[in-house]
Amino acid sequence: MTLTVNGEKREIKADASVHDLLHALGLEHRRVAVMVNGEIVRRGDHAAHRLAEHDSVDIIHMVGGG
Repeated sequence: MTLTVNGEKREIKADASVHDLLHALGLEHRRVAVMVNGEIVRRGDHAAHRLAEHDSVDIIHMVGGG
């Protein structure tokens, strides 16, 4: 299925979860915030939250600094 991830079209397997997407992008162990269609998906819900064709996903990387 086709999603928009951070403004770019991406292909991912049908019935994928947020966790599956993060894994495919190599981000499953990174501290990220995820929004799907403008709504935040809590970290604990990543595996259960199924994505749908044409969803818009924003992934924000958490970085430290000072």
